[in-house]
Amino acid sequence: MTQALTVVIFGASGDLTARKLVPALYQLHLKNRLPEGTRILGVSRTPMTDDSFRDALAGKGREGAEKSGEGWDADAWTKFAANVHYVSADVTKPRGMAPVKTWFDEYEGTAGGRRLYYMSITPELYPQVSTALGEADFAKEIGGFRRLIIEKPFGHDLKTAQSLNVELHKHWKEEQLYRIDHYLGKETVQNILVFRYANTLFEPLWNYQYIDHVQITAAEAVAVGKRGAYYNTSGVLRDMFQSHILQVMTLVAMESPGRYTADLLRNEKCKVLDSVTVPTIEQARKQIATGQYAGYRTEQGVPSDTKTPTFAAVKLEVQNARWKGVPFYLRSGKGLKSRYSEVMIQFRCPPHLMFPLPKDEILQCNRMTIVLQPDEGIQLNFQTKVPDTEGVRLQPRDLSFDYSEAYEGKIPEAYERLLLDAIQGDASLFMRSDEIERAWEIMDPIIAATEDDQAAVPEEYALGGEGPACSAKLLADDGRTWSRLR
Repeated sequence: MTQALTVVIFGASGDLTARKLVPALYQLHLKNRLPEGTRILGVSRTPMTDDSFRDALAGKGREGAEKSGEGWDADAWTKFAANVHYVSADVTKPRGMAPVKTWFDEYEGTAGGRRLYYMSITPELYPQVSTALGEADFAKEIGGFRRLIIEKPFGHDLKTAQSLNVELHKHWKEEQLYRIDHYLGKETVQNILVFRYANTLFEPLWNYQYIDHVQITAAEAVAVGKRGAYYNTSGVLRDMFQSHILQVMTLVAMESPGRYTADLLRNEKCKVLDSVTVPTIEQARKQIATGQYAGYRTEQGVPSDTKTPTFAAVKLEVQNARWKGVPFYLRSGKGLKSRYSEVMIQFRCPPHLMFPLPKDEILQCNRMTIVLQPDEGIQLNFQTKVPDTEGVRLQPRDLSFDYSEAYEGKIPEAYERLLLDAIQGDASLFMRSDEIERAWEIMDPIIAATEDDQAAVPEEYALGGEGPACSAKLLADDGRTWSRLR
């Protein structure tokens, strides 16, 4: 008989639980995708009862439903909440896991059960709490699997990432660890692989012979707000590049695995990272442009002389047979024109154009844009003949696919997909330890180039714009331009 599943959330009184994790589990419940009898156990130091925890979650859930225009089904929530529980415990203290063990003994008995642990806690506590779980025998698979989900950041640099992995592996096997990057849970990010490998049209063109360069953009309109003290220790390079953007890049650049399995997929992603040239610090200075939005240094918790960038653009190259000489331009920043993420594939121009162009007009070569958020879709830009003109006049037009028009219903939140995958044991969209360490190996000298004594002060840029001028110069030096933010 299959044992019941318990999803245990450590740090359950925090914002992530109420805003993302429980709503995702609730949606899975509504779609009948959770195993029957699934229990959710919140664990945190804050004193609460089961009922007060449920009420707090219901309030956030109702608020979120009203904000998004969706209805709130009180009856459905009541049925779901009956399996939501809470234990007050400080698991960082000696015998801190004892109240949790008491709960397991009561609800699972001696037979045990399947458990998914979620670390919704400050990253500094990952080693301590994972060790406490191991010492309490909570990693032993009695009556079912034991899996541990860890939120980014996975270390602060290569050295701390390696140290974290060593600590985790003392009590957990690699196949039990699920390092979550919510970016990979986005439907549009996953669609990159489907788009490439389930269609005949594109993969033959997916190489240096036809592609001039690739741009990956993750723009945020918001400023750092009250997170200034934390953000200043991280900056955009650690916050966005080391995980989110490099992960998207691996999906764009990877080779097709023989089968769609977690290990084979992640092997191919690692091969991409292994093919990225790791620059020296001096080389990195020429591959990066950084900026700070106007007013960043006056944000709460931010030092007035900080060099931490809120915007960065980075040029990388994948040194393999497919991508020889094709630059990948990556950019991300806060306080920009809009919240917008995309992958733009710029194709090469035709080797010969028989149609005459007007004086001073440059041919706009084909480009394909995969919009990751907010208006998810795919756009293919190509040349057309303008009708009823003298001679042949060319004009670019878009062929567009829009998710919201093509499919009914709201696109699920990333956490919904990732939590379900973790429950089902599919680690395809989660990062392996060697991926993490290689990503840090690439980013460490780039980050160092922005932090050492010789690092230039990031260029100031206006809130609500396209970013600093040095970003445009990074591409202009190569005779290229960024696609415009929307």
